[in-house]
Amino acid sequence: MTRGALLVAGTTSDAGKSVLVAGLCRLLVRRGIRVAPFKAQNMSNNSVVTLDGGEIGRAQALQAAACGLEPSVRFNPILLKPGSDRSSQLMVRGKATGVVRAGDYIRHRDELREIVAAELASLRAEYDVVICEGAGSPAEINLRATDLANMGLARTADLPVIVVGDIDRGGVLAHLFGTLAVLEPEDQALIAGFVINKFRGDVGLLSPGLVQLQELTGRPTLGVIPFAEGLWIDAEDSLGTVADAPVGRPGPALGSEWLSVAAIRLPRVSNATDVEALACEPGVSVRWVTEPSRLAGADLVVVPGSKATVSDLEWLRRSGIADALERRAAACGAILGICGGYQMLGRTIVDDVESGGGEVAGLGLLDLDIEFAPDKILRQVNGTAAGLPVHGYEIHHGRVVRTGDPALLDTADGSPEGSVRGSVTGTHWHGLLESDGYRRALLADVAQQSGRTGFLVSQEVSVAAVRDEQLELLADLVEQNLDLDQVMALIDNGAPQGLATLRTIRA
Repeated sequence: MTRGALLVAGTTSDAGKSVLVAGLCRLLVRRGIRVAPFKAQNMSNNSVVTLDGGEIGRAQALQAAACGLEPSVRFNPILLKPGSDRSSQLMVRGKATGVVRAGDYIRHRDELREIVAAELASLRAEYDVVICEGAGSPAEINLRATDLANMGLARTADLPVIVVGDIDRGGVLAHLFGTLAVLEPEDQALIAGFVINKFRGDVGLLSPGLVQLQELTGRPTLGVIPFAEGLWIDAEDSLGTVADAPVGRPGPALGSEWLSVAAIRLPRVSNATDVEALACEPGVSVRWVTEPSRLAGADLVVVPGSKATVSDLEWLRRSGIADALERRAAACGAILGICGGYQMLGRTIVDDVESGGGEVAGLGLLDLDIEFAPDKILRQVNGTAAGLPVHGYEIHHGRVVRTGDPALLDTADGSPEGSVRGSVTGTHWHGLLESDGYRRALLADVAQQSGRTGFLVSQEVSVAAVRDEQLELLADLVEQNLDLDQVMALIDNGAPQGLATLRTIRA
């Protein structure tokens, strides 16, 4: 029986680490192996809430699903949620412990390293295989002293490492060579092979470069993963939320008309994946927007969550989008606010916690007052909306202290949640749009408000099924394009002894 662990590192952020880990996990499960994912430290504002009320990165929740497991704080014990360019909220084992600045992080190093090591050891004792994901790139040697997720983890746990590079970015062979070359000899000794991601074209044209790369480094390329048009759901972080870019690959409209959705790409957008459920629907075009003219032709505008609600509210005003939202509401155009976006639509926000800005005026599109509290609400939730079952999760410091609007839905305990004021609605619930019946009802209402009589809502789309199809596609890509015999040997036996060390010039 296969037993062991493997670390998947990357030449850059968004190189393909998350999807390769998810694909490997699903493939191992297919083969009857008990497997768990692990990312020691993540930096992302895309997160989910676990059953026990903790918070982890969205990518690790997807990887857990690939393993047939519920999300757990064990899979991502350290999460950093950036609130500005220089500070992040530090989540340890799913709970907020404070705000850390980049220069202060080294003070937490030893304590966090012990937590990471203990969680990984616990998972390795319970599961046959643990597939670990690195963070950013191990070539960030300026951060090596505080590294918990890349070579710091590999050295501590004696993990074999494969490095994945994204050929779409250009210079992938240099990226792979350079990543290895800048590392200390002890780190290099654990780098056992390379994987190239998102390849398009004839692999035969790439082969001479792979041969030379192996001659230069002494490491094989274990696979060349082709670009897959259909992979898009559950983006790891905000790198996937590019202004004016479409979300997903919507199928053709079932009727004679499409619906268009404009999702506002806030500077500190969080849980951007909320709008992906809309993009699963045939005939629904979803785009990220950053300037007011893009709202004009949209049938629905979504103001998503934010890790910096007050700051992003100021950006809405500076960009002119706030004025466009006010005009849209006056014209009875559909607007949906989610979490931080919901709070921005209210009358006032009192925030002495996140921004320290005190009381600020909201957009006034909902009759709602918000106050931030030091402790964060983290919970999975269920309820009903318009008689339909709904589910989601909450991640927020802000509380509704007064509302004059009808509720959008009722929670399982009977308490009201969210707001409805004409064509403007809002909720603190992330993941609400993954409730298939509610999403269909929302789209039907939007089509009616917009006069899109030719739009037909699908009665068959299941977001959960779409996500599982994505995982199966990932597993197929891994099975067909990775040298699994070599990968399994690494998991069983660790990095080969005597791997070449590349000499580098060090100051």
